[in-house]
Amino acid sequence: MAERGGQMGLGAFLSGSGAHGGSWRHPRADADASLNFQRYRHYAQTLERGCFDALFLNDNVAVGDLDPRVLARSSHSLRWDPLTLLPALAVVTRHIGLIATASTTYNEPYNLARKFASLDHLSEGRAGWNLVTGLIGGENFNQPEPMSHAQRYARAEEFFDVVSGLWDSWADDAFPRDQASGQWLRPERMHLLQHRGPHFQVQGPLNAPRPVQGWPVIAQAGSSGPGTELAARCAELVFTAQADLQQAKAFYRELKERLPAYGRHAGQLKIFPGIAPTVGRTLNEAEEKYQQLQELQDPQAQLKALSYLLDLGIDLSRLPLDARVPPLADAAPTERHKSRRQLVVELVRRERPTLAQLLRSLSASGHKVLVGTPGQIVDEMATWYEEYAADGFNVLFTHLPGAIEDFVQWITPELQRRGLFRQRYTGRSLREHLGLARVENRFFSHRGNG
Repeated sequence: MAERGGQMGLGAFLSGSGAHGGSWRHPRADADASLNFQRYRHYAQTLERGCFDALFLNDNVAVGDLDPRVLARSSHSLRWDPLTLLPALAVVTRHIGLIATASTTYNEPYNLARKFASLDHLSEGRAGWNLVTGLIGGENFNQPEPMSHAQRYARAEEFFDVVSGLWDSWADDAFPRDQASGQWLRPERMHLLQHRGPHFQVQGPLNAPRPVQGWPVIAQAGSSGPGTELAARCAELVFTAQADLQQAKAFYRELKERLPAYGRHAGQLKIFPGIAPTVGRTLNEAEEKYQQLQELQDPQAQLKALSYLLDLGIDLSRLPLDARVPPLADAAPTERHKSRRQLVVELVRRERPTLAQLLRSLSASGHKVLVGTPGQIVDEMATWYEEYAADGFNVLFTHLPGAIEDFVQWITPELQRRGLFRQRYTGRSLREHLGLARVENRFFSHRGNG
């Protein structure tokens, strides 16, 4: 295979006080990050100093497992609403992209299209939508029984069509706003969507101008069969959990090979596996830092939450930590996180870990854990990039702000020194950061009647 040129991208996964189960207790973590805007302002500005392409906020619309042991020890019961937090971050940053998770299961297309169009204008072209189907929360939306996996994805497909159609409601030149003549808009440059489908009936047009980028960048994280088909059709940035190089290469190749069926080419979709780095000046120092995090988490609470989220059909928290994890292949079918559960099933089958070893492997929710010096971590990142397992990485920071500050101080300069990452921002929009083209309006040419 020819040597790969270009540079990798970097996204930052932000959630509460960090991605690790013990994050909020760390001495370099902000325990109040889920309710203190100044914390997130600092994170965003530090990431921007490190030239990250984008920060990414995950989301759920439920607390999750209501077991008192989990609630008492976990910091994930509180979350920022991404579409409230990101507009605030847009006005205190200048370059970094702002990607919000928003569910197609628990939203309506018109409202969401309007919010993302507004965010793209507020940020001058830095918005992205992480399109998810929603794993939990139906009990809060008049759905006591969870929607099936197939139903969620059928709704998501139509939801995307409606949202993207609404973003194309207006030609780019639809609003002359000519004060002398009195003409505010050109009605012939308006498109009525008139959508009628099994899930939605939406007339349009959107009462917001067309996004700066044409459309905000579409991100997606599903790796199940329907998830990868949805990604191949509409995603431009895919977040995935791959801990093994060969599996990551296979996922990368297979997803890119699906694109021509939708009239797309490989450059129109970027794949960012998740990594959770712990960096030290020496390997021993990095290992000590990682072990400190492990000791801060409550193993039983973490295993209980994992069993719930992945619908494993067994409560792992009831087993001793030195016991081997029982085979999970025969677990009952789930309507929750199919791809992530399959990752855990395969890990257990392949490695036969103890519960303690499983916790270590899944300390970043199944994403790849990297512990080492800046050089060792960048070696691994470079291998994945150069062997076409990744176009970049979505970095899960174990604790905030400490892990962000470590990355920007130690890892970013090493990436830059090797020519693998930008020295400075050269574009303005998130699409420019990622090397993606602006989306042209499907209903209008730039000039004329279209």
